[in-house]
Amino acid sequence: MAQGCLKCLKYTMCVANLLCFICGIAVLSFGVYLMITFRMAALIPSLASFNVANVLLISGIIITCVSFLGFMGALKENRCLLLTFFLMLFILMLVELTAACLLLIYEKEIGDWVQKDLSKGLKDTKVNAERKNSTDVFDDWNWVQTKFDCCGVYNVSDWEDKVPDSCCSTTNCDKQNPKYRTTGCVQKLKNWFEDNFLTTGISVIVLCIIEVLGMCFAMTLFCHIRSRLGYKL
Repeated sequence: MAQGCLKCLKYTMCVANLLCFICGIAVLSFGVYLMITFRMAALIPSLASFNVANVLLISGIIITCVSFLGFMGALKENRCLLLTFFLMLFILMLVELTAACLLLIYEKEIGDWVQKDLSKGLKDTKVNAERKNSTDVFDDWNWVQTKFDCCGVYNVSDWEDKVPDSCCSTTNCDKQNPKYRTTGCVQKLKNWFEDNFLTTGISVIVLCIIEVLGMCFAMTLFCHIRSRLGYKL
């Protein structure tokens, strides 16, 4: 009976980690795609090297490596791999909880910093548009303004005489009498984060539960291997 439960636990870990490995590859691929097609430097200059694409890329690599360790550790019943898998999950959970706590504690400071950085990014975009005499520099802002139905950081006046077409509330922008979006992107982004706060919190809790279960499974398998096969490192 005990051996049957151990086998069930082993193959459950293998299947779960295989699925996580596939998800990690998908996240990694999506991160590479965004890195090639989507640039965040025009929006938030301070985080030019720490944008969504890079976060997805790093997350994909971590998920892939951790799930590979868990899969191989369970499949080969290797105590060293299982222990490494357990420690990496534990560290990841601590990092996630620390990041969540810091975001809650410094919410206002982070919001003020994002506003200042967005303003700087918009100013830099206007300067680059004058230098290059091209609308390509507006690509990132066009995406955000269309996606969130906003214009500028606070309102359309932020763009002065360089208002991009994405600020228009209509599909075909009338150059003579344009109708611009009235809400700034800072407010829209705040509303979006507030609307998704509960979903994000639940996602973090579910992720932590999955990680705790993964650690419990790994440690259970780790402890039972000695009694069944002896030390196998």
